[in-house]
Amino acid sequence: MPRHAVPAADVIAAARAGDRGALEELSSRTLPLVYNVAARAHPYRDDVDDIVQETMMRVLRGIGGLERPEAFRSWVITITVNEVRDHIRRRGRRETTGAAFDAAEHRPDPAADFAEGVILDLRLSGQREESVRATRWLDEDDRELLSLWWLETAGRLARAELASALDMTGHQAAVRVQRMKERLHTSRVIVRALAARPACGELTRLTLDWNGAPSGLWRKRLGRHVRQCPRCVRHEEDMLAPEGLLASLALLPVPAALLAWRPWLSAGTHAAAAGQAGTTATSGSGGSATAGTAGTAGTAGASLTAKAVVAASALLAVGGGVLVYAAPWPSPSARPATAPTASGRPAPAPSPTASASASASPSRPTPVLGSAVSRPSPRPRYGSVVDTVDSAPPPDRPPAALPHRPQTTVTMTGLKRHLDGYQLVHRGDTAVLRGKGYFTVHWDVMYGLRPGLLTMPSWTGLRGRLFHVASGGGHRMDDRQPGATAGGTWMGNRQQGLIILPPGAQQMWQNEYYYLDGSVTLHLNETRADYNLDVLPSTWQETADDIASRPAPHSADRERYGLVRDTGRDDAPVPQYTTRSTPTEAGTVPQRSVVS
Repeated sequence: MPRHAVPAADVIAAARAGDRGALEELSSRTLPLVYNVAARAHPYRDDVDDIVQETMMRVLRGIGGLERPEAFRSWVITITVNEVRDHIRRRGRRETTGAAFDAAEHRPDPAADFAEGVILDLRLSGQREESVRATRWLDEDDRELLSLWWLETAGRLARAELASALDMTGHQAAVRVQRMKERLHTSRVIVRALAARPACGELTRLTLDWNGAPSGLWRKRLGRHVRQCPRCVRHEEDMLAPEGLLASLALLPVPAALLAWRPWLSAGTHAAAAGQAGTTATSGSGGSATAGTAGTAGTAGASLTAKAVVAASALLAVGGGVLVYAAPWPSPSARPATAPTASGRPAPAPSPTASASASASPSRPTPVLGSAVSRPSPRPRYGSVVDTVDSAPPPDRPPAALPHRPQTTVTMTGLKRHLDGYQLVHRGDTAVLRGKGYFTVHWDVMYGLRPGLLTMPSWTGLRGRLFHVASGGGHRMDDRQPGATAGGTWMGNRQQGLIILPPGAQQMWQNEYYYLDGSVTLHLNETRADYNLDVLPSTWQETADDIASRPAPHSADRERYGLVRDTGRDDAPVPQYTTRSTPTEAGTVPQRSVVS
């Protein structure tokens, strides 16, 4: 049982009736837990107090609907976690638009400052300091889980409460914790390897284009190196188990200003608690649940319209992480509520569905045998042609000439800058493209981390025209990877696992080239298999040069010439998973494009 135990049932019962003394005792017991979860699970320090206040308002206004006192702590943690997500989502939307995004790029990284402050304030050194720095390399979901697992390790939280707060079974939570610990271990090795002097030459080469900000993507890339490099792998020697490092770190003290100003104990809160006995909170469609009724003031009572992907950043001691932006998840799965819940954890996204009866070939008139009348061919109709499953051309076959379409500029907006474009790393990441010209989507499948069925990316909200003009990069992703074991391709191998495409999906090449005249949004729909997309501007010349480069037998990348798909007319193929609509869940866009 955690050292901070569940408040007594009679205290909860009195609080449900609106008793001021009981509400104050409940608040005093709950505030440190709420503050510690929020502080570790949110990357912006200036939002933490607001999150705590709104969480406490929801807790005390919704206490009237709590039927099982033993569910109190997990309910409180669930509300706190969802308040964190909602704040990240709202702040992310503000900072990824126009000038606000550009300004955000030049601001100091609040997470980095937070991490360094923790290390200095708590005088951390050695492996504790390494562990604090390592948490900044974790993905959003892992940082959220880490913030709760730390409380469990420190004896402040039970495993059942952790699992309930994240809407998991105990077994699911155990699996998630184990995988998170493995990624934390890899991150600790990376921290050591980067700090080592003299530095590993190959590691230095790999980080030449790294901007110095830890991220999940770079953890994946550098993790492969430190696991395989005989020099770097030695850095994992003598590492202590993270449990031993975590347990001795103290809880964060609640700021005096937050303790002194507690508006959630107003008279209105007492009345709300007394008037809501027997009620439970419900989730809005695709949104986070509200632990109360319409009487909740301001943002605390707003029913959100979309589920946010967790962009939590937790440090072992205080909390931190890199600047991360939120993006929409699918609608939440239904959860049986025995108490007011703010859970709304997202259901697994459905696999993209294909219409087995829909033909992917262009509609053409069937010639009438023996007819003496010559009928004119109809003009090609845009969108009547979509990609079908095709086989790779011979490696030494040069591509056809690439038609030259008029081009000006294609501008891009996204969450994570990469070179001159943007990088899509996590489910829900998007890139919005506008203009007239060429661009490329570079594929990086992470079969060594999470193999399995790949949920293809999709294009939504198309305005204008979008063509799939060429494929290049020197290889298809199902080509044999030079130096790989038998059966090993760019989609994986038997030892590390395989990335599998859904039925009917077009096999991608390393570089896929497109031409846009209008605007469209590209979505990364990652579910089971792990993959990343780099969306970069291109030109007709750059596209033509890539696909026309001859195969290089001794190169690690170039296995074949590229392939031209553009006919120069409206019957050129459009990308699969393209639609003019903007569905709530982009992963449900059908394989047969609907753009006409």
